Amino acid sequence: MLKAFKKHIEDHFPELLSNHFIIACSGGLDSTVLVELCNLLQLQFSIAHCNFQLRGNDSDGDEAFVLDLGKSKNMKVYVTHFDTLGYVNEQKVSVQMAARELRYAWFEQLLSQDESTYVLTAHHANDNLETFLINLSRGTGIDGLTGIPAKINYLRRPLLPFTRDELETFAKSEKINWREDGSNADTKYLRNKIRLEIIPKLSELHPTFSDNFKNTLQYLNQTETIASAYLKKITEDFFENKDGKLEIEISNLKRLQPLYTYLYALFNPYGFKEIDNLEALLNGLSGKQLESNTHILVKNRDVLILSSKSDAKTIVDEFVIPVDEVPLNLPVNLKFSVVPERYNNSKTEIFVQKNALNYPLTLRKWKTGDYFYPIGLNRRKKLSKFFKDEKVDVLSKEETWLLCSNEQIVWVVGMRADHRFRVVDTTQEILKIEIT
Repeated sequence: MLKAFKKHIEDHFPELLSNHFIIACSGGLDSTVLVELCNLLQLQFSIAHCNFQLRGNDSDGDEAFVLDLGKSKNMKVYVTHFDTLGYVNEQKVSVQMAARELRYAWFEQLLSQDESTYVLTAHHANDNLETFLINLSRGTGIDGLTGIPAKINYLRRPLLPFTRDELETFAKSEKINWREDGSNADTKYLRNKIRLEIIPKLSELHPTFSDNFKNTLQYLNQTETIASAYLKKITEDFFENKDGKLEIEISNLKRLQPLYTYLYALFNPYGFKEIDNLEALLNGLSGKQLESNTHILVKNRDVLILSSKSDAKTIVDEFVIPVDEVPLNLPVNLKFSVVPERYNNSKTEIFVQKNALNYPLTLRKWKTGDYFYPIGLNRRKKLSKFFKDEKVDVLSKEETWLLCSNEQIVWVVGMRADHRFRVVDTTQEILKIEIT
């Protein structure tokens, strides 16, 4: 196995030949063998061990084993202790997820204080198969079926081509000791159940199951590579960067078939996973939006605008207001109510004829050529001239919103209502519109 591992490093991980790295070592078979292989190749590395304090004396025994291993190899060993159960209760995540988040956060800290560039983990071919079956059982796209990535950011996983049987055979031939984790036999964990019950049954059905899976994974990765290249081209063609935000013509998206699959592939990287909601957004009203953990996707007239949450407040210049509801995401909080009598208009509220309005209304930014009939004046006036006469500064002008009916301005919001929608003696229903 050493010869095959050496060739694999030379062919696929040449960066490990000339750079110092850290090996994450639990003391189990996989990571202990990885330490031995890298040591035999005389690579330069340190060792890192996480004590999750979940198994009492066994956890402390693992730590002592790794410290002894490092001492026997004359390797520097980093050790950290986690209050894993405390993190579980605080973050409301599973034990496995807590251990993962704590572990990788610590790895990043280590890289900042160690001379290393990479962290190696001992994931192997069996881990790949288990991950594949877990993702398959939960439902996933092709990205969830291509296996554990061999390289991602600072992580390197050089044991992925090798099975656990191969690792164990090597360990026994080299008389390598390792620690057994008793929790690996507990089938209450999904991964253990798949490893101990599902995979043996599949191997009984097909004796060459393991080799067949390796071939299938290779085909899926090749297919994913082709698909990724095509999607990259579509993204470059359809996603136009405008002032740090991405603008996508809806008509271009609608031409893609199968639309559902394309929407998933294009927007999943930004955290959008509810594809039915994405499809509905394409046909929704201007101003409608979806949120992921990191991004906001808004329909603005004939385009979608994709923005990180920190940049999302000013990306839309038009919102639609249906007849029976006021959207919650308006940039100005408006309230509509029918009232029995009219009072004087003010900067924060106006009174209009309800039956003079044609729904849906729009709330939009002003544009060159806009005009209205300022109430009390009853003659047309360009909005640019109105702003000048009112001594509105440039910044305030750009932040002004217009409430419109059929492109006619009903209210320069916060400033002046339009004469054409004023309440008269024959008005049947009076609508009060106010900023709340």
